[in-house]
Amino acid sequence: MLSNQELLPLVVIGGGGHAGVLVDILRLQQREILAIVSPEDISQRGVFYDISHLKNDDDVLMFSTERVRLVNGIGMLPRSGLKRKLNDYFLSLGYQFETIVSDVAQVSPFAVLEQGVQVFPGAIIQAGTVIEAHSIINSGVIVEHDCRVGQYNHIAPRATLCGQVTTLNDVYIGASATIIQNIMLEQHSIVAAGAIVTQNISSGQICYPSRAVIKNAI
Repeated sequence: MLSNQELLPLVVIGGGGHAGVLVDILRLQQREILAIVSPEDISQRGVFYDISHLKNDDDVLMFSTERVRLVNGIGMLPRSGLKRKLNDYFLSLGYQFETIVSDVAQVSPFAVLEQGVQVFPGAIIQAGTVIEAHSIINSGVIVEHDCRVGQYNHIAPRATLCGQVTTLNDVYIGASATIIQNIMLEQHSIVAAGAIVTQNISSGQICYPSRAVIKNAI
């Protein structure tokens, strides 16, 4: 990663809620944001106030690949390839994506975060963990020791990965889900919100939470 003296200005792609949280983090860190790129009206989101608004993805091309870093502010949905497609396009042109870590996240100095990773407030990432490129570690997530999170994962708020969990690429873990230790989640697998995962999940499979059954008292 660049040192504080070498931090480059940023261009944020996306103008929705996910982008808003990222811009909030970056403002608190006093980072320079040159533009928000979004076809939508962003005027109702106060967090974008006084930042230049560009409406087309190709408007990014006015910025030199060597003088800016990009931030992909598009949130990830299960099995949506939009974020990856957009990243691949700009990476092919020589742009790089900024790794963003909230100041109120706890990340071990012995963890590794690759390019484009986004770590939101309240997240905890323990020693020995590797978060691969362009994955999102959302608010309040706990990633325990020696986990490996693949590329383009979305770990939703307050999910917990216990020790030595491995996820492959394009995995989606829903809010408040729990993955016990030594579990493997294969590519494109989905863990629904609130589920507790106690066995490996194969590629493309979905793990749903158990359903509560409510009966009238006798």
